[in-house]
Parts: sequence; structure tokens; C-alpha cells
Amino acid sequence: MEKGKKELLEIKNLSVEYRTDMEVVKAVNGVNLSLNANEALGIVGETGAGKTTTCRAIIGLIQTPPGKVTSGEIVFDGADLLQKKEREMRKIRGGDITMVFQDPMTSLNPSMSVGDQIMEVIRLHDRISRAQAVLRAKEMLEMVGIPGERYQEYPHQFSGGMKQRVVIAIALACNPKLLIADEPTTALDVTIQAQVLDLMKELKKKFNTSIILITHDFGIVAELCEKVAVMYAGEIVESGRIEQIFNDRSHPYTVGLFGAIPSIDVDVERLETIPGLPADPANLPKGCRFHPRCRNCMEICKNQPPGETYVEEGHMVRCHLFAERGSV
Repeated sequence: MEKGKKELLEIKNLSVEYRTDMEVVKAVNGVNLSLNANEALGIVGETGAGKTTTCRAIIGLIQTPPGKVTSGEIVFDGADLLQKKEREMRKIRGGDITMVFQDPMTSLNPSMSVGDQIMEVIRLHDRISRAQAVLRAKEMLEMVGIPGERYQEYPHQFSGGMKQRVVIAIALACNPKLLIADEPTTALDVTIQAQVLDLMKELKKKFNTSIILITHDFGIVAELCEKVAVMYAGEIVESGRIEQIFNDRSHPYTVGLFGAIPSIDVDVERLETIPGLPADPANLPKGCRFHPRCRNCMEICKNQPPGETYVEEGHMVRCHLFAERGSV
């Protein structure tokens, strides 16, 4: 934990599996993460890396069966969420921790007005009258840039960007300590993306809310986050402060992701690519999970999983190339 900052969330050795009659999918494998109060963390990686499953485990939304948390701790505000009963988690979920899901089109109930959906969350977690809850719901709509008079309108009457604003209003209605945003701008055009990011930055500052942002886009991470974690095959392969990852990226996977980003300063015919396909979580490679795709693969990588090495304070990389140097 950084000096002078209060740690809000610490994930220790978290593993999640999905078991079926046919196979065992190891979606998350020994994840370690930490987040301070009023801080934003970006989790980046390809589809299937385990980003959403990690965050669903935090909020207690792993569907059982087939999903199961097989090991680890999720310490939030001093208490292990994995030890809490569902009744206790219902009070935390939507109150202290909220989540903005990937698709705003399917996150809203089409048969309820947007205002009633915000009001429902407020009354569920705060013991106030209906009239007070309606007033606060209108205030939340205003907060995200939607006129309060549109309280009685239904989701189909809003554009995609405005639906996302409504979902964010629902998530922030009870002033949560932690907001998890699962690719909140993926379905939006670039202009609306910028507006949503500006809104999240403004609300983070106003409410002192910590944010976990799941995304494929390093540009969005640079815009909003102080810390970043790069995820591959259910593992955090590199993590650190934003300037550490952007200026001194170390893991071959992180280097490959940055190589695929177009630059206005360099004229190239084709962007770099990472060879091969993402690892199958139902049949993970031995040794380093990334070794079949790695241009720097050594013999040890094929047989022995790398441990966590700190190349500098706060900058972790999981790679045999750095293990020989030892942690700082």
C-alpha cells in the first residue's frame, strides 16, 4: 500500500473455475490486486483473459453452478467478502460496491421507467420515503446530464450513450465506495465515449469513488486510471502505476499489446501483432501461460510457471526474463 493512502480492496490468490460435465474452465488463476480509496485501476487484456470473472467475484455474482471460487480472499474495507452470506452481500452489492455492465441495452428493464429503476435502488439501500427517493433519482439523472423531467421515460426512448448514463446514475445512486465499470464505452461511438469518460472522472472526483475499469483500450486507461493491471489466461502478468507500465513496459504480452496501438508519429504499413491465439482456459499450457505466443520463449518457460518479480517498487511482472534479476 502506498504511503498516506487507505487501502480499500485487496485480492489475494483468487482462483475461479467453471465446471461442466465436459471440462473444467480455469478462468482466474491466483490473482493478486490492490486498490486504494479514491483511486482508479484499469484491467486490460484480450477477451477471455478473466477480467470480468475477477470483478464478478468481487461483487459476488459468480453463478454457482457452474462457477466456483476455489481459493483466495477478497478483502474489502477490512472484511473478506468471500466469507459473507448472500444476505450480507445484498446490502454491499448496489450500496458499497456497484457495477456497470458491458451492454447498457440489456442492463435496463424495458418495462420500467428509468427514474423508477434508479429510485428502486435508492429505496433498497436507504430507508427513505418514496417521495424522497424520487427526488434523489431526479437529482442523479441531472448529475449525469439527463433532464430530471425525463424520469418517467422508458429505456427505448434513450440513445445508447444516454442509456449508459442512466446505468451510471443507478450505479452511483447510493454513493458507493467502489464502482466496477465493465467496458462502459465499448458499444458507444468515440464522441459519446469521451463524454462518458469525462463524466466518470467528474463523478470520481465529486464522490471520492474508487473505480475498477475493465477495457481493451490503453487509451481509456491513460485517460482515467492511476494504476493498470495486464491480464492473460486468468493471471496478472504485469501491474503497476500508469507511468510505469506506459514508460517501462516489461512483459512480452504487454509489449505486444502496445505494439498493436497505432501511432500518429510513426508511419507503418501494418501494425504489429501477437502471434497465435489466446490460451484456452480449459486446456492451459504448462509453464508460462504465454510461452506458445512469446518471441522470447526460453526452455524454462515451457515447464515452470514464473513467479511475481518486482522490477521496481510497485511494478510487478510475471516473466522468467526478469526473475533472474530478483525483486527490488
